[in-house]
Amino acid sequence: MKIFAIGMNYLLHNKELDGTLYKTEEPVVFTKADSALLKDHKPFFIPDWSKQVDYETELVVRICRLGKSIPERFAHRYYDAVTVGVDFTARDIQRKLRAAGQPWELSKGFDGSAAIGEWVGVEKFRDIQAIHFRLDINGSTVQEGCTSDMLFKVDYLVSYISRFFTLKTGDIIYTGTPAGVGPVHIDDHITGFLEDRKVLEFNCK
Repeated sequence: MKIFAIGMNYLLHNKELDGTLYKTEEPVVFTKADSALLKDHKPFFIPDWSKQVDYETELVVRICRLGKSIPERFAHRYYDAVTVGVDFTARDIQRKLRAAGQPWELSKGFDGSAAIGEWVGVEKFRDIQAIHFRLDINGSTVQEGCTSDMLFKVDYLVSYISRFFTLKTGDIIYTGTPAGVGPVHIDDHITGFLEDRKVLEFNCK
């Protein structure tokens, strides 16, 4: 199983990171190690080597068939379910790596950094580009988004990634985070929602 993730896919999040509204010419794609996957309500252990670990709430897409160089118009045939995930980011480490022009993997791909909720079939939604999602911490909403605000839509992302990587059944794509990211702390209780359906729940330790 491969874990793909998309950076800078919502304008307002780009502004909160860098202070400017901008769109990259092509999707920013990075990967996470398979040991990053965190599921089944298991706790997230905040690493002791980072001073600031941020949540980034995202719609996650599950690939359901083998595909390479998939035309965008057929991309919808290659995924069957979505959920809410959290792309945990060691922000202090990421800033240091970005400033040095180095890859992000240490800040993005560490153990437990890809929290994922229960899958919901795409047939449950009228339009994959009109799904609202949110994250609550300790019962209060901290981040909300809608897939209609994506700069690069789901079908384009599937097609684009498949130009470089063969997609296989079970691969997943974190599609980017909207504005509102922030730090997590020990004893935080995290819950994630697709529309009004709770699909994600775990604690930070």
